[in-house]
Amino acid sequence: MKKYFVYILLMAGSLAQAQNTIDGTILTCNGKQVFLMSIYGEKSKAIDSTTTDSSGHLKFKISNRLPGMYRVQWAKDGMVDLIWNQEDVSFVTSAKNPEDSLRIISSFENIINLNYSRLDRINQTKLQLLMPVVDFYPVKDAFYASITRELELTQTSQQRFLDSLIRLSPNSFAVRVAKVYQTPFIPAGLNKEERITFLKQHYFDRVDFTDTALLRSMVFVNKAIAYLSLYSNNRMPQKQLEAEFIKAVTLMLSAASVSPVVYKFWLDYLVGGFDKYHFDEVITYIADNFQDPSSCEDQERKSALQKKLDTFKKIAIGKIAPDLEVPDVKGKPVKLAGINSEYTLIVFYASTCPHCAAMTPRLKELYDKQQPKKFEVMSVSIDTSRTEWTNFLKEQKVSWINVSDLKGFAGKSADDYNIYATPTMFLLDREKKILAKPISLMELEQALRDHNLIN
Repeated sequence: MKKYFVYILLMAGSLAQAQNTIDGTILTCNGKQVFLMSIYGEKSKAIDSTTTDSSGHLKFKISNRLPGMYRVQWAKDGMVDLIWNQEDVSFVTSAKNPEDSLRIISSFENIINLNYSRLDRINQTKLQLLMPVVDFYPVKDAFYASITRELELTQTSQQRFLDSLIRLSPNSFAVRVAKVYQTPFIPAGLNKEERITFLKQHYFDRVDFTDTALLRSMVFVNKAIAYLSLYSNNRMPQKQLEAEFIKAVTLMLSAASVSPVVYKFWLDYLVGGFDKYHFDEVITYIADNFQDPSSCEDQERKSALQKKLDTFKKIAIGKIAPDLEVPDVKGKPVKLAGINSEYTLIVFYASTCPHCAAMTPRLKELYDKQQPKKFEVMSVSIDTSRTEWTNFLKEQKVSWINVSDLKGFAGKSADDYNIYATPTMFLLDREKKILAKPISLMELEQALRDHNLIN
C-alpha cells in the first residue's frame, strides 16, 4: 500500500502539463480495428479509430475533449473503460480477458480507478458471503462476534482507503467516481430486511448530484440500477413490482432534484427503461408527477422528453386513445374514430420486423375465426418503403384495415403513440378507451380472452 501511494504521488506531479494520448497494447489482438468511444451515461459514441500493429499496439490522440470515461473497443465484448483527464494514458491488456488482465502503465487517474474498483469488487464479494452467515448464525455463539467484526472491518477498511484518496486528490475524476460508487456503511446488527431498508434510506447520502461532469461516465446509470435492484424481486407479480419501483423513482428523483441536469438525465433514463419493459404504471406515475425541468409551457418549445411524458399520460390504460388519421394502400385517409366496432386492436408494426412477421399469422387466424365479428384490427405500418409494405400485405393476405403514412418512426401516428419499437399494440373498446397494451402474442391472446373476444 505504501508503494502504491508513493507511486501515485509521483504520478500526480506529472499532471502539471496536459497530455493528449491514450496508448495501449492489446495482447493477441494484432492487425485489428479498434475504436475510441466517448461515454455519456449508458450511451457510447465512436470518436476515432485505428488499427493495432503486429504486437497489438495502438495509439489515439485526444484533443479538445472533456475529462471523463472513454472506451477502447475492438469487439462486441472486447473493451476497456479508461479515464482521460489531461494526462497521457498507457495500458496493457489481453483481448480475451480485458478487464481482469488490465494493467495501467501510466495514468494517475486510472491507477486510482483500477485499484479502487478491484478492492470494491473483492469487498462486495466478501460482504455477499458474510451477510447470510450473520443472518442465520446463532447470535450467542462466539463465532458470530468474529463474523460481525469482519463484516464491519471490510466496510471500514474500504472507507478508509477512499478517505485517503480523497485527501490525496479530492478533485480527481477517479476519486469523484469512487465517492458515488461507495455504498453506505451497514451496521452488523441489522437483519436482511433492515439492511435493505437502511440502504433505501441512505443510498444517496454521499452522492454529489451537482457534479454533472460525472455524466461522462456510467456512474449515475450504475447507481440507478443498483438502487432499483433494492426494490426488485422476481417473485413479485408485475403490479406489486411496479408499486415498489414507484417508491424507488420518487426517492431517486427527489435526491437528484438538487441538480436539474442530473435530474433530467435520470428522468429520461428511467422513462426509457420502464417503457422498454412496459412498466406502464410506473411510466404513468412519472408522467403525472414529474416533468423536464428545462421545459416550458409553450407547446412549440417543450423538450422532446417533456412531450414524451405528456404523450404517456394520453396513452395510459383507461384513457381515450388519441385519434388517428392515416392513409390506406389506395391513399384514402382512415380515421380511428370512424371504426365502428365493439373493440379495436391497433397494431403498430414494420414489414422488416421478424417478431411482427411471426405474430401476424396467429393474429390473422384469431381475426378470421370471429363468429360474430367482435373486434377490428387497425394495422399501422412503420415503413418508409411502399414496396416493402405492400409486398408484406400480399404475403400475409390479411383483410383487416391496413394503413401507413410511410414516414417510419417520424410519422405523426408513431409520435402520438410514443412508438419506438414494433410490434406495439393497444386494445380499445367501442368508445376507444385503452383497455390493454399487450407486448407479446401471449399477452395479446390473454387480453382478448379477458374481454371474451376469443375462447
